[in-house]
This record gives sequence, structure tokens and C-alpha cells, in this order.
Amino acid sequence: MLPQQGAAPTNAFRPRPAAAARAGLFPWVPVLLSMGIALWFWRPALLGAGQWVALAIVVAVSLALALSAHRIAARGRIGWPMADALHLGALAVMLVALGVGLAGWRAAHVAAPVLEWRYYGPVEGRVTEIDRSSRDRMRVTLDQVILRDLSPDRTPAKVRLSLMDPKADLPPLGQRVMLTGHLGPPSPPAAPGSFDFRTYAWFQQLGAVGYSRTPIMAVAQPAGGIWWLHRARLKVSAAIRDRIGGQAGGVASALMTGDRSGISEQTNEVMRASNLYHIISISGLHMGMLAGFVYSGLRLLTVAVQGAGIGLGRPLHKWAAGGALAAAAAYLWLSGGGVATERAFVMVAVMLGAILADRRAISFRSVALAGTVILILTPEAVTGAGFQMSFAATIALIISYGPWSRIAPWFPWWIKPVAMLVVSSLVAALATSPIAAAHFNRMAQYGLLANLLAVPVMGTLVMPAGVIGAVLALVGAEAPALWVMGIGTKWMLLVAEYVAGLGGSVMAVAKPPAAVIPMMEFGAVLTILCWRDKAHRNMAQTCGLAVGMAMMVASAAIWATAHRPLILIAPEGEAVGLMTDQGRAVSKPKGGAFVISSWLQEDGDMDTQETSAARPAWQGDKRDRWAALPDGWQLWHLTGKGSGDRARDACEPKRIVVVAEKPDLKRPACLLFDPASLRRTGAVAIDFSQGTPLWRQGKMDPLRPQ
Repeated sequence: MLPQQGAAPTNAFRPRPAAAARAGLFPWVPVLLSMGIALWFWRPALLGAGQWVALAIVVAVSLALALSAHRIAARGRIGWPMADALHLGALAVMLVALGVGLAGWRAAHVAAPVLEWRYYGPVEGRVTEIDRSSRDRMRVTLDQVILRDLSPDRTPAKVRLSLMDPKADLPPLGQRVMLTGHLGPPSPPAAPGSFDFRTYAWFQQLGAVGYSRTPIMAVAQPAGGIWWLHRARLKVSAAIRDRIGGQAGGVASALMTGDRSGISEQTNEVMRASNLYHIISISGLHMGMLAGFVYSGLRLLTVAVQGAGIGLGRPLHKWAAGGALAAAAAYLWLSGGGVATERAFVMVAVMLGAILADRRAISFRSVALAGTVILILTPEAVTGAGFQMSFAATIALIISYGPWSRIAPWFPWWIKPVAMLVVSSLVAALATSPIAAAHFNRMAQYGLLANLLAVPVMGTLVMPAGVIGAVLALVGAEAPALWVMGIGTKWMLLVAEYVAGLGGSVMAVAKPPAAVIPMMEFGAVLTILCWRDKAHRNMAQTCGLAVGMAMMVASAAIWATAHRPLILIAPEGEAVGLMTDQGRAVSKPKGGAFVISSWLQEDGDMDTQETSAARPAWQGDKRDRWAALPDGWQLWHLTGKGSGDRARDACEPKRIVVVAEKPDLKRPACLLFDPASLRRTGAVAIDFSQGTPLWRQGKMDPLRPQ
């Protein structure tokens, strides 16, 4: 039916106006998914049937609103601007709900038994991984585990044991072994808000950790199939280490195969202090360099072929992209396929896929696609520093490409590569430094210098030599390439040692409150995605830009004004720390080393446990330690045999008592923390407000019924 003459036209006959908000919406997909995943990790728990139903309803209603908004506007019931807002808002809610569901589904999918007590006895299983711990001990991870007197439905899917014997013979991957081990559940957070190893272990299906002092005995022959390939990878790793030798060989092996067992903890510390540790962790840098080298080499070869009059008019650059993709896939297998490597492969595959599809290889859309794929496959990655830093650096480099392309023509050709390296290193460092400081509580002061000296060698010598060596190894002629690769890795170690030795090379940074990292990162994303020229910015983008900037400023203010807890109590009561003017003073010079080192690191304190214990605060003998607190309160830490009996006398009003044994007290007059209460609370942090202690407990295991 046509409208009557002179009648006002309805929405059904108006041309739909262009909406600036429609442009570039895909980059919001991983952002909204990660918001939902972050919501799940805020209170991680296995979702019940009612929660799954509620999520399904939210997704269904949101999808229905998104699909019907424009049809409603076409009938004239609402205007197009409101229809756009309803459509986009409903899609946003749906994606956030899907993010929550992804995290919940992944947590349920990897669910496996967790050991709930201390275990000592025989441990049998298949070797799936060999690596080195932070204490420089070799570790083996086993699956298909058998523990004495433990039913299969209560046996962890995987266990990890550190080998106390530094000369222990390491079994091949895939071999079934037996040894005697001390096992326990994954450790809880060292303090409220600290890194929760239990949640990390849950997603790795790691149900118990411990150590062994006995030799490893083989139970059966190594498994074949895929395990033969894994053993071949480790043989390649060992060959690289032997050919190059020393720590340079260990670094070269880690770069090519992902096997870092040949790198000592001392080398790791030097690399961290110089901000070069990312080099020995296979990431987007290595995958990008390898794929870029292969693509460039194949591209030059195809140009030469076309120059000879062959294949004219054919898109041979796509052949080069396909070859680079195959090389990246081979590198993924050779490196062991860790989470970080898989993430790097997805990003490189998306970039090369864009070339195959005649799209821009580097853009927000390609980065968003890579992020979406990773979040769907491994939603837990969103909480890791590797995921956050790699995407922050990539996005920052994309943003800087426009300004760089405008100033690059002014540089002479011979200085342009150096200038580009300086700019890219500076941009990446600025983007990742706040994230690294928040996660690791350390900032490498001269990291830019180290990267400027080491990364060019990485790109021009190490990775190309590695690729050429892998090809020449097929005919047994890899020695010259490995020699060149060794020169490059030795240079990187020399740079790392020099930079780490400079005065003030590392600055300690106190751990920020939990809200800082998500506020900082989501604020930065909002600012980037809503940034437009003022003339092309609509109201929604202006509001998003303002909110994003406000979130970044607020996160910086919260971090700058935050204070560390006055008192920290270890999750098993093995240590107590009191903040003083000189820093945190711990109650014991020995014992609870891991927990205390975590406290000091999060305080931004670079001293040792012995130095911390020597600070003036604690009094008494080595078993009964006490310290004065504000408003006449006292803090007592009682350890050793008979501590439960001694707690009866120590437990008085205005005292906080931490005791290693359960005392016989029905109604304690003190604020008491004994083994039973600490099993319920985990680590405890205490501050004082108006003369009253206010305490908060560490996160208990949220992924199991209590």
C-alpha cells in the first residue's frame, strides 16, 4: 500500500541513515568476550544447572532483541537510532554472557580430581613433560597416574614432581615410570589477591605437585605414535645444545624447540633483569620472525621465477604465504605446542590467511580474529600476562604504523631500518611495561637498550640460521647454520649480562590492587576503539572515549595510593609478616621460603628472607615470637612441638595469635589462627582501623565443593 499524498512518510519508507557506530564493530567481539571471561574469573566456580539455564536465557533474549530491533524500527515503532542502540547493546550483552559461558564450560571440561591431603608412597604414570623449576630442579609431569590405595575416580589426572637428585636419569617422553614421591594439592595463594596457582593448575588438570628423592624406574617401553614425534623433538633439542654448547646452546634449543630445561635459573634471572626473557619464551616475536623470513625468501624466489617469464599474472605471493604458514605449523610442532606458542601461531596464521584472502595482513580485524579464536579455545588465557602483553604490543604497533609511515620517507634508506627498530621497541615497551610491572612486580630499567642490541641479532642471525639449519639437517649439513645461530645466542647472553649488571637495572614495584589490571586494560581498549577525529566522533564514541580515559587515570591513582597489608599470615601458618618502616619483617629467617619470597616481591622489596627477619619488630625465642601492634595489640607466632599448649597462655585480649598446632580453647579471648581455621580461610591479611583489626582471607578453592 502506498502512502496517501501529503502524509508524513513512515520509517518503512525512509532511507536508513548511516551510523558511524556500525563501522569497525568486529574488534569489539574479543573485548566483550574477555569481559565475560573476566567476570567468571572474578568469582571462579563450576556453574550449576540453574546458572547455565540463566545464561542460556540471557543469550537467547539478547539475540532475539538484536535480530528484531531493526524490524521493529522498519514498522515505525521506534526510530533508527534507538534500533541501532538496541541492536548493538543486545549483541554486547550476548557476547559478555557467552564469555562467562566459555570460561564456565572450559572449567567443567577440564575438571579432574585434585588430591586433598599429603601423600607419600609409590607414584606410577606416563611421562608427558620434562622441564626445570624456578629452584633449578628438573621436573617430570605424569598422566595416567596410579597412587597406592587411591581409587581412579579420586586420582589426579596429572601430577608433577621435582627431582631432588640433580644427576637423575631423565626418562623419554611417553614412557611409563614409577618412583616414590611426596605429593600434595596445588598450593593456595601466598596472600589474599596473590596469584592463585590452584586455578592455574585446574586448567592444566594438574591435581598434585611434589618431589621425589628416588631414582626413576621404567615400567614399560616408551609409547609410540605421537610420543615418538615428541621424543624426536627432544632429541633435536639435545643435539642443538650439544653442538652449540653451554647456556648459548640451551637458549638456542629453547628458541627452536621450546625446551627450556637446558637454561639455568641464573640465566633466567639475567634475562629477566635485562627484559630479554621474552626471547627464550616462544611467542609472536619468534613465530613472526620465522614466518616473515620464510615468506620473504619465498617471495623473492617467486619474483625471480616471474622475472624469468614463468607464472606471470598468477598470485604467487599467495604461494609464499602458504609456504610461510606451513613453516609456522612445523615450528608449532617442533616447539612442543605450548599455550603461548599456540597463541602466536593463531596470530600468524590469521595474518597469513589475510594475505591468502586478499585482505590486509595487519589490522585491528585480524588481531581481533586471532584474539577471538584464542578466547574460544582457551578462555583462561585472558588472565595471563603473555596474552595481555602480546596483544598490547601488537595493537600498539598497529596504531604506530600510521604516524611512522608519514615520517619514514624523511629518513635516509640506510638508517630507516634502525629507526624503525627503535620506534617499534619503544612502542612495544611502553605498551607492555605497565602490564609486566603489575604481574611481576619488577621493571627492567634498561630493557629498551637490551632489546635494541639483541632483537636485531635475533631477526637477522638466530631465526634465519635456525630455519636454514632445520632444512640442512635433512642432509646432515646443519653444522654451519648452528654455528651462526650460536654466535647470535652468545651475543644475546652477553647483552643480557651487561645490561643486568648496570646499576639500578631492576626496579621493584609493589603489587597493585586486583582492580587495577582490568581497569587499565579495558580503559585502554575503550580509548583505542572509540578514538576518532572530533568531527567524525558520535556521542557514544565520545562517552566511550571519556570512560576509557577515566578508567586508565583511576587505575593509576588506585595503584599509586594503594598500601600493602600491615600483617600477612601464610596459608598454613608457617610464616607471619609485619610491615615496618624498613619493610616487611617476617617472623622466621627460615621456613615458608616460597610464601615469604612472594610477599616481599609483591611488597616491591628486593631483600631476602634473612634480611627481612633481621628487621626490628619481633621479640622472643625462635619458637615463640611476638611483635607490638597499634593501640596496644600484640602479634604472636607460636611454632614447634607443644605450640598448642603454649597458645593457651598467649591467647589474651588484644592479641592476634598464629599457632602451628590446634589449641584446646573453646572460646578464645584472642584473635586466633590455627591449622583448622587456616584450612578454611587460606592466607590472611590484617589491617587496623580505629584500633580494630580488619582481616580478609585468601581465596579458598572455588572449583571444588567445600
